[in-house]
Amino acid sequence: MMEFTASRATLVALICLAGSTAGTAWCRSMGAAESASQGDCMSIGQSPYPKASISNGLVHAIAYLPDPKNGYYRGVRFDWSGVVACLAYEGHTYFGVWFNHYDPYLHDSITGPVEEFRSGQGGPLQYDQAKPGELFVKPGVGVLRKIDGGPFQFATPYPLVDGGRWTVNARRERVSFRQDLQSSLGIAYVYKKNLKLVKGQPMLVLEHELKNTGKQVIDTEVYNHDFFVLDGAPTGPGVVVRFPFDPKAESLLKNGARIDGKEIVYDRELESGQAAYGWLTGYSSAVSDFDFIVENRNTGAGVEESSSLPISRLNFWSIRTTVCPEGYVHLKILPGQTARWTIRYRFFSLSSDQALPGSSMAK
Repeated sequence: MMEFTASRATLVALICLAGSTAGTAWCRSMGAAESASQGDCMSIGQSPYPKASISNGLVHAIAYLPDPKNGYYRGVRFDWSGVVACLAYEGHTYFGVWFNHYDPYLHDSITGPVEEFRSGQGGPLQYDQAKPGELFVKPGVGVLRKIDGGPFQFATPYPLVDGGRWTVNARRERVSFRQDLQSSLGIAYVYKKNLKLVKGQPMLVLEHELKNTGKQVIDTEVYNHDFFVLDGAPTGPGVVVRFPFDPKAESLLKNGARIDGKEIVYDRELESGQAAYGWLTGYSSAVSDFDFIVENRNTGAGVEESSSLPISRLNFWSIRTTVCPEGYVHLKILPGQTARWTIRYRFFSLSSDQALPGSSMAK
């Protein structure tokens, strides 16, 4: 059975986003000074899905909240917590809708820096051992049912048997999520995530804590798909992805994307239906190698992503509407133990002398 609870602060955030006459007037009196920082995220506030708005005065973000009946995302691929609908800083936006078709149960109808737990090259916890009709577990989602004897497919809508109990608490600068889950497989956990804007800095921090309360070892990888949508601009010349090491692609990235030293660059704009992607190597076991920068030198938006854990695997995927450096980290949690890790996003604006010649930034 899944239970959803929210704090009074969350309800206040929802009132501010509800769009009623009384609510709008009250929220204006409470935070008129923030209207400029909200920028293009204001339209998201009119959507009917449970959500919370957070701001540190520099960065404004809207996060969708997990809800099995009314939530924006009810698919079974990605962790239900920490889904960022929109984030704005200095007139730039960094996350948003990148897909053409929306369905709350579709595996990739989701926005923002979302995460998926996968056990290496295989499926989620206990998937490979389960027979058709038996159960397996995906942290951040819940207990799922295997439907056939084939390998795990991330796009398959496996039936959700038990989503555990979600608790959400929203404050001015953060949203905290907690999922408590028990299963008949000996797999049980308490999963916590804080989505926090750092005071006085253009930075979003994702703080994770996964406690193994069951009898089985939790051995898994988790990656953040990112789904960067910088200013809603298409992927092409002027979009640069930079690493602190020399990345090497296992195969050609295709469609005009190529590696140039420590950067991935584009020689032409990706068209609808085209993708540039591939598994990357060249990183070391040093935590400092998990440090990716994505820039759009046409619009002047930039973001840096770093982690407290080293890269275990690295995938890169991009289409016309989004750019995604996907850094995996490995977790091995014995019964009674807790794993903690952090992902940080630093948002910045490029100066005109960093802009691509001919772009609006350079004029």
